[in-house]
Amino acid sequence: MFLNRQFCLSCKILRGRSCGISEKFRRYGGESLSRLKRITTWHSGVIKRNYHKAKVEMSQFPVENIRNFSIIAHVDHGKSTLADRLLEITGVISKDDENKQVLDKLQVEKERGITVKAQTASMVYQLDGKKYLLNLIDTPGHVDFNYEVSRSLSACQGVILLVDANQGVQAQTVANFYLAFESDLPVIPVLNKIDLKNAQPEQVAQQMEKLFEISPDQILKISAKNGTGCEDLLQAIVHRIPPPCSDPSKPFKALLFDSWFTKYRGAVANIAVIDGSVKKGDKVVSSFRKKSYEVQELGIMHPNETVTHELYAGQVGYIITGMKTAKEAQVGDTLYLDKHPVEALPGFRPAKPMVFAGVFPTNQSQYRNLQSAIEQLTLNDSSVSVNRDSSAALGQGWRLGFLGLLHMDVFSQRLEQEQTRL
Repeated sequence: MFLNRQFCLSCKILRGRSCGISEKFRRYGGESLSRLKRITTWHSGVIKRNYHKAKVEMSQFPVENIRNFSIIAHVDHGKSTLADRLLEITGVISKDDENKQVLDKLQVEKERGITVKAQTASMVYQLDGKKYLLNLIDTPGHVDFNYEVSRSLSACQGVILLVDANQGVQAQTVANFYLAFESDLPVIPVLNKIDLKNAQPEQVAQQMEKLFEISPDQILKISAKNGTGCEDLLQAIVHRIPPPCSDPSKPFKALLFDSWFTKYRGAVANIAVIDGSVKKGDKVVSSFRKKSYEVQELGIMHPNETVTHELYAGQVGYIITGMKTAKEAQVGDTLYLDKHPVEALPGFRPAKPMVFAGVFPTNQSQYRNLQSAIEQLTLNDSSVSVNRDSSAALGQGWRLGFLGLLHMDVFSQRLEQEQTRL
């Protein structure tokens, strides 16, 4: 009866009405809990997944069986679709019509049909009798969100360079390639959308050879929409991308490469564990603020938050430490165990804003709410520069700097949505 009420409550909160899950519990009321786990699903956004998600035991993945990689490409070359196929093949999500662009979780991404925020997902892939942990970071393709790509590469040991076989190499393809090249990361070149009528894989392969000095023999040809060649791509990830250079025997050290803010749990940080391990209850210290926190929860994105007992060297996951303000989760910060200090990582080169806008509340009584919304969004998007501003006509406000016009437009839309929730 408790489970019945819990599911009904979840459905009413998320969907605004009952979706009939309680009927399934009544129908299978005499059967085992494991049976209920298999037959019952619920909706969270656009992702359809099992309510009881089995925990992944992270200790079964030694460093040599971990691959951290990113998908980089020009906008609309099929990054999110490819991410969906990889998640399906590895069993993270089901093959369902509703499971489209699973990693595009923001409301603005669903409305515009573009990726504006890098997202991570962990997959378990079995090859030659060994289990591999594949940590994928899906990145935006528009030039205005290039800072997301550069941050994501810091947690990777290789990249998939995705090129549309119909449109060929475009501006952001070149920019992203040189980001990976400067980071000395192995590149797996992939031609996507080979199933299209106007696709020209041979000509585009020659173009890639001329621009990037990539041999056509190394280029994989796939169709992310149909799944053609995606299994070969997973094998290439295992064989061509090296494991992280991490040492489990050293003290814990992790890079905080992304974060977001939740109203009830505070800041949630995405971390790449460089050395050692961390578990719930450990005291960790921020190298930037020199302040200690207790680990309240940690886990991996699978593709949503999935709690684990511990995170080990070379793995990528999230951590909740009770950071109550947005300023505490500094992107590029180094985390280490209390009383076991380590040398801080270099962090990230600051973004250079190109477009500026003044933001003022329509009513000064809303100043605090707007300030809170801006702080929470800049935690999620550290490429935005924030400076206080004042106007004799408009009152107190802020001067915000952005990487481009689309970046400013998307941030403005997200700010309106965030302020509405406060």
